[in-house]
Amino acid sequence: MAAAVATVASTPASRRLPAHPLSASTAAPSFIRLAGSSRRLRRVLRVSAAAEEPDVLPGPGAGELEMLPAGLLEDLPEGALGGSQLDIGGLAFQGDMGGGFAPGGSTGGGDGGNKMLDRGINTAIVLGASTYALTKLLTVDQDYWHGWTIFEILRYMPEHNWSAYEEALKTNPVLAKMMISGVVYSLGDWIAQCYQGKPIFEFDRTRMFRSGLVGFTLHGSLSHYYYHFCESLFPFKDWWAVPVKVAFDQTAWSALWNSIYFVALGFLRWESPSTIFSELKATFFPMLTAGWKLWPFAHLITYGVVPVEQRLLWVDCVELIWVTILSTYSNEKSEARISDGASISTDSKNSVFFPGQLKIAPDFIVLLVYRL
Repeated sequence: MAAAVATVASTPASRRLPAHPLSASTAAPSFIRLAGSSRRLRRVLRVSAAAEEPDVLPGPGAGELEMLPAGLLEDLPEGALGGSQLDIGGLAFQGDMGGGFAPGGSTGGGDGGNKMLDRGINTAIVLGASTYALTKLLTVDQDYWHGWTIFEILRYMPEHNWSAYEEALKTNPVLAKMMISGVVYSLGDWIAQCYQGKPIFEFDRTRMFRSGLVGFTLHGSLSHYYYHFCESLFPFKDWWAVPVKVAFDQTAWSALWNSIYFVALGFLRWESPSTIFSELKATFFPMLTAGWKLWPFAHLITYGVVPVEQRLLWVDCVELIWVTILSTYSNEKSEARISDGASISTDSKNSVFFPGQLKIAPDFIVLLVYRL
């Protein structure tokens, strides 16, 4: 071991370890500089400088690489060892900075296969849902098509679909509004993901399902009762009742619904209550004030023109824009926290270690060489 340490001292400056520290996460073969040498260590190096020959140890993969002189830092080609290499006193240790070995190549092919599978499933969902919706719209009069021309079918289709919607509102208004809100909130989250940079068919299905579930179970039913409550609270027909209803909507109701949506999504993501409420506190006023840039103008029509039973349909049309904003606010902090956690986990793996995941702290290696 003394001869190995002496070799480091007798090696030319051009072949010694660089003076600047390297990050442990460097993709090329990484070498650890033993910093903080004491007087005693320097004295050992001077005394041992007269060694005749360095110890020779075979590096991993002796069939591909030459014998490595102890203490010499060779410029090895990247990927020669199938991972990262650590040289300490001439001992070359091989490992994979990603947390394991990948003999025969990387595992990128498996990830690519999973991505292709996800894209195929998402494409099937989008095409299937679109085909079903268009079929229901186009075949609303299929019982009366006998003798009709294509022009007649297209002419009466909008009118008869509207009549079918009004009939559904009379039969089961809450369920009809729940279904509309569920579809709108799913589409809104999909648009939000595309706006955030995801390809159109590589969206997060779980996230979209969560948003649609909240829209179906909560928004449709609560909005149905809210609009009736608002009319009973402000039963006036004068012109000034409209801005009063808009102000009430954009303060009390918006604050309540934004909070319900944010908390419900947090619980569906299995987050802790403390995390949910801390993030809600940070995003409450930004979400509320963001709505003031859109909803006051839309609600002049909601409360001034649209009848009570039809209001949710009009509001859900505008919700396609608003859910994009709301979903972005409610998911960005959670996704950023998950991304930060993944980065911390990756950094913790990029430490000095031997094959087999036996991790050795650099300070311990310095102390070991010092005592030797």
